[in-house]
Amino acid sequence: MARSQKRTPASRSTKKVKSVISSIITIVVAAVAFAAYVIDGGVEEASGTPTSSESSVAATAPAASSETAAEYRAMLASLDVKGRAPGTGYERELFGPAWTDTVSVEYGHNGCDTRNDILQRDLDDIQLREGTKDCIVTSGLLSDPFSGELIDFVRGERSGDVQIDHLVPLHDAWVKGAQQWDEQTRKNFANDPDNLLAVKGTLNQQKGASDAATWLPPNTAFRCDYAKKIITVKDRYNVWVTEAEASALERQLDTCAA
Repeated sequence: MARSQKRTPASRSTKKVKSVISSIITIVVAAVAFAAYVIDGGVEEASGTPTSSESSVAATAPAASSETAAEYRAMLASLDVKGRAPGTGYERELFGPAWTDTVSVEYGHNGCDTRNDILQRDLDDIQLREGTKDCIVTSGLLSDPFSGELIDFVRGERSGDVQIDHLVPLHDAWVKGAQQWDEQTRKNFANDPDNLLAVKGTLNQQKGASDAATWLPPNTAFRCDYAKKIITVKDRYNVWVTEAEASALERQLDTCAA
């Protein structure tokens, strides 16, 4: 007959300490993930069972631009160059409810919030939640342009691993022209797919409201396209640039193939 090993008081105390430490680590990790998810603007919706589905949004993802680097330089040169206006009065709510569908840009009024539209466009191997009219993404795989990494997206505690970046941040737009816009234009800007990109959550947080003069993606291979996307959006909405930002964007265009 196997003999049971008697546990000493010291061993029981050690096990208890390890258990407490493990519980604390679990709570901290969950809190950090949830905070990142909330900052990203994501809101959990009705529960249901995930199901595989081809994404109709992904099928309409924007094609690579055909413009040359020279054409982007001309577009950049056409932007007004000014200093930042005071950020007084800025509030996220001035750009409408986070990820609202009531916009007149692409994907607007399609019955799905903008965040899930972009997740469907940018992720591969997505799973959609049943009962949400093929809207809510529960999981997928992101080829992150900011880092060059492959990142698994799983809705829930790990939602913050993938966030939606405003290529031209809302606050940056606010201090460079958006204060004069009407409400609908600001809503359109905040939900324009050309100004949105699914990216690694920690890098989105690191970027914050920075422009290209103060932050660039660590993945240098993406910096040319990053500059092109920013120039496209700023040109579309007449958002001006600072001298430092214009120089930074010009330098990244120099890295483009043509």
